[in-house]
Parts: sequence; C-alpha cells; structure tokens
Amino acid sequence: MASIDPNLPIISIHTLRDQVAGQFSQQRLIARLTSLFGILSLVLASVGLYGVTAYNAGGRTNEIGVRMALGASRAQAAALIIRGAFALVASGLIVGLPLALSAGRFLGSQLYGLNPYNAGTILVAVLTLGFSALAASFIPALRASLMSPSEALRTE
Repeated sequence: MASIDPNLPIISIHTLRDQVAGQFSQQRLIARLTSLFGILSLVLASVGLYGVTAYNAGGRTNEIGVRMALGASRAQAAALIIRGAFALVASGLIVGLPLALSAGRFLGSQLYGLNPYNAGTILVAVLTLGFSALAASFIPALRASLMSPSEALRTE
C-alpha cells in the first residue's frame, strides 16, 4: 500500500477469510436459527407422538391383556404399540412429503444453487423422523409389554 500511495490511510487490515465471513454473517445466523427451529419442531413432534402413543397404549390395555393371556409374547405386545405409532408417522409422511416437495418448488430460489429435491436430504429427514418416532414410542411400548395379563384384564 505504501508503494502505491503513501498518503492513503489504512484503517484496518483483514484477511480474505475474515471479509467473506463478515459478508455472510447474517445468512449464517438465519441458517442457525432455522436449524434450531427444525430441532425444536422434531422434539415437539416426538413429545406429541409419545403422548398419543401412551394414550393409545393406555386405551388398549384390555386388548393387550387378552393377547398376552392367549399366548402373545412381550415383544409382540411392544411391537403392536410401535406399529401403531409408525402408522401415525407413515400417514404424516404421506401427507407431508408432497407438501414439502411443493414448498421446495416455491422456495427453490432461496436455496442459492441447491437442489430442493435432493433425495439424500429427504431420506435423512425421513430416517431422522423414523428414529425419533421409535424413541418416542419405545417407553409406552415397554410399559405395555411389562404389564401382567391379569392386571391388564382387571383395569377398565
């Protein structure tokens, strides 16, 4: 700088990396907030699925008791509850995936060169939702499977 113009004041010197980071700080903040809201929505969906699954398992206590009294194993009783939870998740995916793909078409201009129909991203999202559904339905299924048949048949 001194060889070009010695009278030019130098206010601050930054590396190219710092300058680029400064230009994209708002976009990074928006991306972090979006990730936070996505994780929060996954937690809320898991808590809601847990509540619905626990309620359904409580309402099916007599059915589970009859099945276990007739020879069903504890694993089969737990699988019954987990299948019910995954039926809810599957119905949500049947409705949600087409809506997400149509929203991706409208929001594609905001993705800065990314494909809104990336199969890998959609697969990771579906698997994450499936894993969280499994985790949310595991405790009600375990409770239902540990109940003794005689106790289950006595409750009304």
